[in-house]
Amino acid sequence: MSPFDTVKAALLLFVAAILQVSVFTQVHVLGGVPDILLVMLVSIALLRGSIVGALGGFFAGLLVDTATLGTLGLTSLVLTIAGYWIGRYGETTGRDRTHAPYLSVAVASVAVAIATLALEFLLQQPAYGQRVLFHLPGLVVVNVALTLPVFRLCRRALRRGGTLERTAEVRLLG
Repeated sequence: MSPFDTVKAALLLFVAAILQVSVFTQVHVLGGVPDILLVMLVSIALLRGSIVGALGGFFAGLLVDTATLGTLGLTSLVLTIAGYWIGRYGETTGRDRTHAPYLSVAVASVAVAIATLALEFLLQQPAYGQRVLFHLPGLVVVNVALTLPVFRLCRRALRRGGTLERTAEVRLLG
């Protein structure tokens, strides 16, 4: 990935983090709050791989933690792990599959919500499990609905010279 592509991916995540903190926290659809930052991170990780996904997750999570004055590192940890594993999925089996962005967003939405809830519980912070689990289906539906426009935006923004440069395919042993 060229340095220019790295700057574009960081800029996309920065804008998504700012929009998430300032605009999307006020929007409630089907009981869930759309997580544009997670959808953007999943799109970038699928297109660029696990290393870019992990670095982007850490950068975006740290930005959200500092903007919301939350527990520093909580969102960073969860998004770093999510970005890495979605990037691995894109490198190994999710390449060029139509359903990959939708499946990745749905799985990441559930995993991030449950991991955040578990970490808040472990850190003895107020965690509202019933509310999170009750609104989880609405969150998944809204995030999957946001997947197509966000994925197309990322694919277009990270395109270089008319073609999309991807990470090298990973060959599994066995």
